[in-house]
Amino acid sequence: MRLLLTSDTHVPRRARELPGELLGQIERADVVLHAGDWVDTATLDLLERRARRLVAVYGNNDGAALRERLPEVARAELGGLRFGVVHETGPAQGRERRCAERFPELDVLVFGHSHIPWDTTAEGGLRLLNPGSPTDRRRQPYCTYMTAVAAHGQLTEVALHRLPPRRP
Repeated sequence: MRLLLTSDTHVPRRARELPGELLGQIERADVVLHAGDWVDTATLDLLERRARRLVAVYGNNDGAALRERLPEVARAELGGLRFGVVHETGPAQGRERRCAERFPELDVLVFGHSHIPWDTTAEGGLRLLNPGSPTDRRRQPYCTYMTAVAAHGQLTEVALHRLPPRRP
């Protein structure tokens, strides 16, 4: 099962549209996981139309229209793994411990908010993944997203993809 992980799309505030490379990955993915901060419902509508399956949450920059359609925390079993998606996990220091305590039933937690890519494993085995942002790199050198494969209870081929700089 091919997974596409993204977060913090911030359309139209940070970009007019999603990058073409990311849109192409949606077509190839079996499941798209989005960890919030959509900003507009048009992007949610687009992903709902294009994705075979969408597992998504709202973020702190998402208004009432998105909060009516999306949960704060989403869970799904994918490829024999228990996934969770949430926008915020708090400061980097102590993140693994906090998340393992908050989500003891999960194998993988996808999160966003910081726009900083993250890939660690907590004591006890919870894998934490933040795909960064495909539209707003903040202090990072690149805009990013992740792909992975979930099958037979294993998460493999986890890859962070750098997007080329946007043209003015």
